[in-house]
Amino acid sequence: MLPREYSLLNDFLYNAIFIPQGLPPPPKNIIMNDELQVYIKNFGKQKDDMALVAEINNKIIGSVWTRIMNDYGHIDNDTPSLAISLYKEYRGYGIGTALMQNMLSLLKQYGYKRVSLSVQKVNYAVKMYKNLGFIIVGENQEEYIMTYNFVMGWLYLVFFIKEIALLLKANTQPLYYTEKRSE
Repeated sequence: MLPREYSLLNDFLYNAIFIPQGLPPPPKNIIMNDELQVYIKNFGKQKDDMALVAEINNKIIGSVWTRIMNDYGHIDNDTPSLAISLYKEYRGYGIGTALMQNMLSLLKQYGYKRVSLSVQKVNYAVKMYKNLGFIIVGENQEEYIMTYNFVMGWLYLVFFIKEIALLLKANTQPLYYTEKRSE
């Protein structure tokens, strides 16, 4: 994302608000609340601010951004929190997954150990986050706190291989299937 495009984060922040089916959307000025402004205020001025965009026909249709902030998904002062948003008409085509994969690659390249996010339990995006390799590390009544661990990826892979080996020895079926494992 180019600095001149940072103002688009206002719109993407609003579109990132999950609205359960049957509920009316909140007023647009909800993003002015301090608890939401932490995601975008003065974006680009902190050393850990990073943003990527998805673009179709020269129109930006989605963004994923991170910064170290005290937000809903805050883990510690070394772990960036992540936010993602796509305009509704572009959801369900794998664009969000591609944005996330690119951001995860960028964060790994910059040497971060993990990234965190907060997501409402009923949000359909929970499945995408799990498929990407995010794990639930905490929760409250409405939300999960999830992390993607860059340094732990091989440990998960080793665990998965050992589990399959044990299942093969016991001649049983796995209890779950995972399409993708993190590095």
